[in-house]
Amino acid sequence: MCCFTLQVRKAILREPPCTSLLPNDPTTPSPPHLSCILPHTLFPHFGSPRALIPSSSPWLRAICYLSKRRQERIRLIGDRLCREGFDLVLLQEIWSERDYSDLKAKLGGCCPFSHYFRSGVIGSGLCVFSKFPILDTLLHQYSLNGYPYMLHHGDWFCGKSVGLVVVRIAEITFNIYVTHLHAEYSREKDAYLPHRVVQAWELAQFIRHTAKAADVVLLGGDLNMHPGDVGIRLLRGWTGLQDAFTEAKHFEGCEDGCTLIPNNCFTVKSELQPFPLGIRIDYILYKAISSFTVKCEELRTTTGTVPGMDIPYSDHEAVMAMLCIQRRGQTAGVTTGTATPALVEVLSEARTEVCMGLLTARRQRYSSGRMAVLAILLLLLQAVGVLGVLGGLVAGKPFPALSFSLLAFLALAILLLAAGLHLFHSIEVKMLQGTEEQMEMAMRGLQEQPLHRH
Repeated sequence: MCCFTLQVRKAILREPPCTSLLPNDPTTPSPPHLSCILPHTLFPHFGSPRALIPSSSPWLRAICYLSKRRQERIRLIGDRLCREGFDLVLLQEIWSERDYSDLKAKLGGCCPFSHYFRSGVIGSGLCVFSKFPILDTLLHQYSLNGYPYMLHHGDWFCGKSVGLVVVRIAEITFNIYVTHLHAEYSREKDAYLPHRVVQAWELAQFIRHTAKAADVVLLGGDLNMHPGDVGIRLLRGWTGLQDAFTEAKHFEGCEDGCTLIPNNCFTVKSELQPFPLGIRIDYILYKAISSFTVKCEELRTTTGTVPGMDIPYSDHEAVMAMLCIQRRGQTAGVTTGTATPALVEVLSEARTEVCMGLLTARRQRYSSGRMAVLAILLLLLQAVGVLGVLGGLVAGKPFPALSFSLLAFLALAILLLAAGLHLFHSIEVKMLQGTEEQMEMAMRGLQEQPLHRH
């Protein structure tokens, strides 16, 4: 039982899509090559190996002091990025702005342009470094992200989001998305699955509605979902994004592309017992929208410790990809990547998960509301009792002020807690209900498509 053993947990430093572009001659255009890396950073966490400890205020200070060899590993990651010479670097779980500043200073020579996305109580932990000027940025914070009373998980405080940066390279407009979804703490009893499905849906919708002016779309991050999970299938099916691992012409690294492996000293081995090879939850996804094609020439992952060192960069293995972008003669329309019947089936499955979460949220809202009503009744009873005692003072009866004060304080505390929970779960119900309605509308639109063609 190592629930409270200090371990370096993902303060994920990932470096996804990076671009190593060849000069573009207008007469004989050469295809740009885009190298992408996704390393993980390094912060500790207490409890389950997937837990995120917020890194601001006391929690952040605890992480900064207790994280094993944190500064050393931040330096090693920065050195690796400088050596590789990536054009674009996407990082997650950089909760400490001090670490971001250190990396910004170190990468200033190879990636002089950067942006740090701020959201939530702690922050999104997302940041981007680029060799090319960043033209625009946008942040969307997911409407659902766990529960504030699950302090040992901490996701709610992190303001999980998706960040967008727009970069123009060799006359090609890139929409680059970096994100980090809610962690999966239990494969068998995943209480956060509805929230993660909602996040996947919002991510897919965000990409669809913001990428219309782009030539190429790149998404990198920790999606906390296995390749066959409903959230991944929903995201890829609804956006048409391709998986760099399945599309790569050449792969080198951990077996099956796993990014969380048992051999890493910063992972909790018991969490990976059902998966002896590890799991793949970090992704580089991409697609071309206009008159371009994107191909993954090479995909690599790190495979353990830093060369010459006794520690890895982080608890997750880095993912590195080289993408080749070429212009094609005929412009293609924007289409989804999954056939309509299959996409309808995925949407139906995702909607079912959301509906299950909606039922749970309604039960929790009802329970918290009932608790609040009981607390109000207790306060009313106390008020009646106080009036009765005050009336008895004339007869010389003592007034138990301390007892009444303690009981009133307890009732008031219960009322405030229950009211807060009721408010939170009411918002959760509305968000889940809204997502369920959106999915239903999307399914209906897909089912009606063949009718419009005729």
